[in-house]
Amino acid sequence: MMKLTLAQVEHIAELAKLALTDEEKARYQEQISAILEYAERLQEVDTSSIPSTATVLPLRSVMRPDEPRDSMSRDDALANAPQVEADCFRVQAVLD
Repeated sequence: MMKLTLAQVEHIAELAKLALTDEEKARYQEQISAILEYAERLQEVDTSSIPSTATVLPLRSVMRPDEPRDSMSRDDALANAPQVEADCFRVQAVLD
């Protein structure tokens, strides 16, 4: 059984930049220990007959086909711009 010490919980909280009360530290000590115990039990399952896989879902592309098409007109592209100058977007300077 993997039981975390209070010092380990405090170390984890420090790494995560969490300010925990004593009550929270005790609660997380129990909860994280239970999670680690469950993961330890899963390690005991015989998976030697199961082939390695990256996903159980069928592979499919979520991207649309890349097909050429006419681009947006300059007037349409600039229609909602807050400021336009010489047929271009006008923006505030970022650098001096």
